[in-house]
Amino acid sequence: MSDLNQVTVTGRLGADPEIRRTQDGRPIGNLRVAVSQNWRDKNSGERKERTEWVPVVVYSEGLCKIAEQYLRKGSRVLIQGEWKTRKWADQSGNDRYTTEVTLQGFDAKLIMLDGPSGERQSKPQQRDQSSYDDYDEPKGQGQAANFSRDLDDDIRFMMEWR
Repeated sequence: MSDLNQVTVTGRLGADPEIRRTQDGRPIGNLRVAVSQNWRDKNSGERKERTEWVPVVVYSEGLCKIAEQYLRKGSRVLIQGEWKTRKWADQSGNDRYTTEVTLQGFDAKLIMLDGPSGERQSKPQQRDQSSYDDYDEPKGQGQAANFSRDLDDDIRFMMEWR
């Protein structure tokens, strides 16, 4: 049995995507995703928050194009890629290590949870991406029933496909 190196992160961009190009013209994108956790302190009762910053490097040309064109600081995204640690030398020649989520290959996912303008969509336009928009909002009776029916179809398809 092999191990699986897969990371899924949902958060907000802390800055606009930074896209640079290699000497042969291929784009490489850098994103910083803020992942926040909120809770209420049991002793004092006050609300607390902790934010972790996840560095993301995008090697996929198509995903770089999407990031450059549609993502801005504050955009909500779902990222799915691999953890990688790379070694590099600083100006003094000392070895440094950076661990980041990398998006490359067909397994990589970059899903915009906001609309292209950065504002939440009031009406889902694409089932595969916009279904994430509604997880934190209350649903009406009709929407919940549709979601359940859609999920049943997906499960049946997955079972038949295997």
